[in-house]
Amino acid sequence: MSVLSTVPTIPVDVVLNGYRQGRFLMVHDDGGIHWHDPDPRAVFLLDELRPDRRTARVIRSGRYRVTMNTCFERVMRACADRPETWLDERLIQTYTHLHEAGYADSVEVWEGSTLSGGIYGVALGAAFFGESMFGKDHAGKVAFHALVDQLRAKGFILFDTQYINPFTRRLGAVELSRDRFQKDLAEALARNTSFNQHDATHTPDSAPSGQSVNGPIHIARRGRPY
Repeated sequence: MSVLSTVPTIPVDVVLNGYRQGRFLMVHDDGGIHWHDPDPRAVFLLDELRPDRRTARVIRSGRYRVTMNTCFERVMRACADRPETWLDERLIQTYTHLHEAGYADSVEVWEGSTLSGGIYGVALGAAFFGESMFGKDHAGKVAFHALVDQLRAKGFILFDTQYINPFTRRLGAVELSRDRFQKDLAEALARNTSFNQHDATHTPDSAPSGQSVNGPIHIARRGRPY
């Protein structure tokens, strides 16, 4: 069940326009919401991703059950529940509105009735922009590889992961120049696919509730590698 309250949010069409230009949002320590546009850019090459041996064993064991788009907001809040985070209530509500409009998706991993892991991101054309993931006991990796399988099955060709860090590098992330990323993004946006039950032909709307965030949104070419 959603626990959304009224806080300033960024309209859906503004967020989508930013993503179409290769930008993504983060909250900084000063409380400001900033657009990031890094060079280099980290991506996962979908054809080359394979689970490590331990994760593969966990997947085969049947310990976890995987769902998609059943509790998007819960996944976001779980991702934000850490000592250092780039998410706040404004972004949680902004991306939940994006999900309701059909442009953001989540993968959930359950052990019984417990949400043990998950991952979410933004889907546009044949590009998926991975935002954040969480999990314990390999549940996060199970969510990641379930997402990879879904993206392959649906014909996605670009899987963005923003900044590289030791964890995403172990998962298989590599870095591209900004120019190369922009070319790959343009190719992906020219294709029409759909992640799950969302209609890929949605027309952007403004956020359905709340008010727009006021003040400038700055572009950072480099930032904290979360």
